Amino acid sequence: MRRAWRWSIAALPLLLLVACAPRQLVRLPGNAAMLAQQQAREKQLAAVTHWTLRGRLGVSDGHHGGSGSLTWTQDGDRYAFELQGPALSGVDFRLVGGPDGATLNGVRGGPLHGPDAETLMQAALGWTVPLRDLRAWVLGLRADSGPASLRFGDNHLPSLLQQDGWTVDYRAWDSQRQPPLPTTIFASKPPYKVRLAVESWSIR
Repeated sequence: MRRAWRWSIAALPLLLLVACAPRQLVRLPGNAAMLAQQQAREKQLAAVTHWTLRGRLGVSDGHHGGSGSLTWTQDGDRYAFELQGPALSGVDFRLVGGPDGATLNGVRGGPLHGPDAETLMQAALGWTVPLRDLRAWVLGLRADSGPASLRFGDNHLPSLLQQDGWTVDYRAWDSQRQPPLPTTIFASKPPYKVRLAVESWSIR
């Protein structure tokens, strides 16, 4: 199944993003004021359980990859992750679930069912992706899975987050929104790379 993955013209927007996005070189360890500001953001956003993110997603496992248009809806403990394009399975991809399990459509032999999203991704695509942690990281928060290391940019917002073996690089933020939310996120854990360009946030 993974042999079916192919880079295609759909990957060009993400390749251009990688090439053109200005790299944020500021990696401040964070003083008391920055850490207090981050803790306040985390406390405020921890109460936000209903949101929709739309953007472009690019993925690679070091050998194959692709990109597509992403819509991620979080409704409390339930989620819907929809990807249009060849980024993962070669066709449109939909992952939905919650506490009672997860269902994956858009893969050969699907729909597939499993106890959680991580198990399904591993079984269907061979990917080890911490989707539960990603729910926090995409908001610019530390996940509750274990220790995390933070570095800050000159905007006093997270620039680099390291947790669970992953490095999450925040390249751009929507600082007009309060609290601010990330708009360009690069995450990596060799051999995996994920690139997300957020086009819109809807917080309810």
